[in-house]
Amino acid sequence: MEWKMNWIDLLRMSTGNLRRRKLRTFLTVLGVVIGTASIVVMISLGLGLQQSLLAEIEQAGGVTNIKVYGSDSEGYSMMHGGSAEENTGQEDKHVTDEAIQQFAQMEEIDSVYPVMVIPVLILKGNYMCYADLNGLPAEQLANLDIAMEEGSRMPAERTANLELMFGNWMPESFYNKTTGQGYWETGEFPDINYTSDQFFTVLDQDAYFAEEESGGNYGNIEDDNVETKNQGPPKKYVSQGTALIAGGTNGYTPYSFGVYCDLETLKGILKKDFAGKVIPGQPVRSNGKPYSYLTYSYANIQVDKMENVESIANTFKEMGYTVETNIEYLNSMKSQFAIVQAVLGGIGAISLLVAAIGITNTMMMSIYERTKEIGVIKVLGCGLKNIKQLFLLEAAGIGFLGGVIGNLLSFILSRIINVVATSFGSDMGLSQGISYIPFWLVMSAMGIAIGVGMIAGYFPAKRAMKLSALEAIRTN
Repeated sequence: MEWKMNWIDLLRMSTGNLRRRKLRTFLTVLGVVIGTASIVVMISLGLGLQQSLLAEIEQAGGVTNIKVYGSDSEGYSMMHGGSAEENTGQEDKHVTDEAIQQFAQMEEIDSVYPVMVIPVLILKGNYMCYADLNGLPAEQLANLDIAMEEGSRMPAERTANLELMFGNWMPESFYNKTTGQGYWETGEFPDINYTSDQFFTVLDQDAYFAEEESGGNYGNIEDDNVETKNQGPPKKYVSQGTALIAGGTNGYTPYSFGVYCDLETLKGILKKDFAGKVIPGQPVRSNGKPYSYLTYSYANIQVDKMENVESIANTFKEMGYTVETNIEYLNSMKSQFAIVQAVLGGIGAISLLVAAIGITNTMMMSIYERTKEIGVIKVLGCGLKNIKQLFLLEAAGIGFLGGVIGNLLSFILSRIINVVATSFGSDMGLSQGISYIPFWLVMSAMGIAIGVGMIAGYFPAKRAMKLSALEAIRTN
């Protein structure tokens, strides 16, 4: 007569069998621990990098942010070092005040503001640096919620002189005009207080260097290619430093490299001092004459929801503008991260495959050692299904223990990796670490560990079912 064991009896017998062979069980579980930890840590690296990317995109405006450039793409080229896609054969489009008003009337757009970027020289005593001067509306500068060093304040609106907020990496850019050496050569920063010192800002770099080459006789330059010939030496604008972005030279933000000022103040200076002349960075007519209006480098637009980003971007492209969206960049990076995660996960899976072979070997050895026990159980009338379940439970138990310990080890390793990454990689924007273990990854790893254990134990369990009871009992 066949009798069946309940799950409590099966669990008690399987755990008892594992405890009797402590060393073998430990070594087999260790293989699963290494395999599980390898998979979790490897995948967590890809997820961590993706989290860092999302944080950076969120700081730069989020996935609903769109930047709209003029069709000539001058602003795009200046900031990205390359050309954007050309417009669809329409006349040149510029981002002007009129265009900004038109954008603001579109239903799906929550906010829009212009940005003017001009390459400048900033002088302080015997030091100078090249910088991109970003003019933004004062209220938008405040809305960026940028962390600043102690003693800093945001540039005020419509001031007599430019007020400058320096990116936290800008101190590295200043170098001695006489020696040509800066921080990277000397290891020392110039003695400059970026929150209170005054600077000279040169908006016309070409004119400045032309004067330097002429030895100060700028008005007598005989080079017909110099557009500013006979227009007098370039003006050095007194500028007031008001802020330094927090983070030091090792902390990265999307604002680390730039210098920022109030847009209205910058526009007032440009309109007054460059009246009738070509403003640096501004487009010109085919005859070389400047336009009668100022153009912005780009319009920064916030769309109401992510689902509308693509359609709004396409609308701007049809109008003849050049468009850049964070969501396109995010999707591109996500596909690359998926490949990275697959490769890293595959490397970890090899360790788990080795662990599966170890489980199979352990279970097969267990069957050979317990042949007589299996025979007795069969003679007593235990069902074949229970015998199969017994060995599968033992294999699953090994996978479970390996999964639990492997996940705990993964969190420890992840913590160590993040501490090291934030200590040595903060200058690459790794302030949040590069390893991220979400709950679903932990549960998936547990499921995989248990599943691998049961799969590895399936064939040994089938072999135990097929053993002849009488031959098993006669085995010494």
